[in-house]
Amino acid sequence: MAMNREQKRAMQRAGQLNADGSQAPRDRKAPAQNVKSERTKPLEFVREVRAEMRKVSWPDRQEVIRYSMIVLVALVIFTAGVFVVDYAFGELFRIILDPGNSTSGASGLLTPPTLY
Repeated sequence: MAMNREQKRAMQRAGQLNADGSQAPRDRKAPAQNVKSERTKPLEFVREVRAEMRKVSWPDRQEVIRYSMIVLVALVIFTAGVFVVDYAFGELFRIILDPGNSTSGASGLLTPPTLY
């Protein structure tokens, strides 16, 4: 295997080469034994969950109200945006597919298309 000086020095520092440049024998470790862990008892699990829940930084009432209002306002804005885009594309495709019968206003939305 051809190596340059930098590679040899790096391998020597890592313990992969001897001082003379020959490969050092590797220490092969036996594979780790799978130790079967004990199951957590239900009562212990509940205690641990309660301990973790005490560590949670819970928001106060004003923060919950403020964040809820932000979510509701964002929901209304995004819903209105999707409605406008949907309506615009619907009108655009109505004009493209049937240019002679394009009607504007709500009455055009309720009338069925004429069949020839």
